[in-house]
Amino acid sequence: MPDAASDLIARAFDFADRFTSFTRRCDAARVGGMIDHADDLASVHAATERLLHAVGALDNAAVTQSSRLPGWTRGHVLTHLARNADALVNVFEGRPMYASAEARDADIEAGAARPLDEQIADVRESAERFRAAAAVPADWSRTVELRNGVTDRAERVPFRRWIEVELHHVDLGIGYELEDLPAGFTDREIAFLAARFSGHPEVPATTLSAADGRTWTTGGGADGGPVRVEGTPAGLLGWLAGRRDGGALTVKGGDLPKLPPL
Repeated sequence: MPDAASDLIARAFDFADRFTSFTRRCDAARVGGMIDHADDLASVHAATERLLHAVGALDNAAVTQSSRLPGWTRGHVLTHLARNADALVNVFEGRPMYASAEARDADIEAGAARPLDEQIADVRESAERFRAAAAVPADWSRTVELRNGVTDRAERVPFRRWIEVELHHVDLGIGYELEDLPAGFTDREIAFLAARFSGHPEVPATTLSAADGRTWTTGGGADGGPVRVEGTPAGLLGWLAGRRDGGALTVKGGDLPKLPPL
């Protein structure tokens, strides 16, 4: 997997470093209020249906064309989404998320060139396996293990899957943009990513400000600041998630912070 694509995916979901402290901060803040895993599961299903409907309008040639993730075709993105759903089934059922990093990457590469109908069937069927695993009665407050030794509460896994589906729908480059994301999702993901960079030694104290007056704070571990970054929710999310360069944002009190890869 290309390094650039790896970093973008990491910003969306698979955080490899500093996650213990990040999860503790999210525990305290609950990132957007109390977590309702059932509501998040419904949102995952709706997002998946939107993605499948949009992908259904493509053709085989479009699947082989480049996505917005450097080095990945749309087929890579779709295969990744399917294998991620299966990986989260493993998480729910107490198995390792992936057999290994090498196996994960090999599975994505092996499935990337498949024709459209196979890609759609795989995304749909893996999504159904995820739904079935999540429907099994279980203790949603239990701790589960993700990649690289990362742990989190089971109740947060549906939101993690929702992140995957929404941001990778944008990554496909087929007309679904950050501005099209559900407002509730955008707000939660901004808070999620702001918490991810809170206290980071390479990020100065930064306030994120939306046009409607809402603010989030992040950084604080590096010298400089405080910096104020203003923009639309979609613009702020795009910068935090590595999907936009921040050129459309307004920065006061210094330069736009460079967000480090994990």
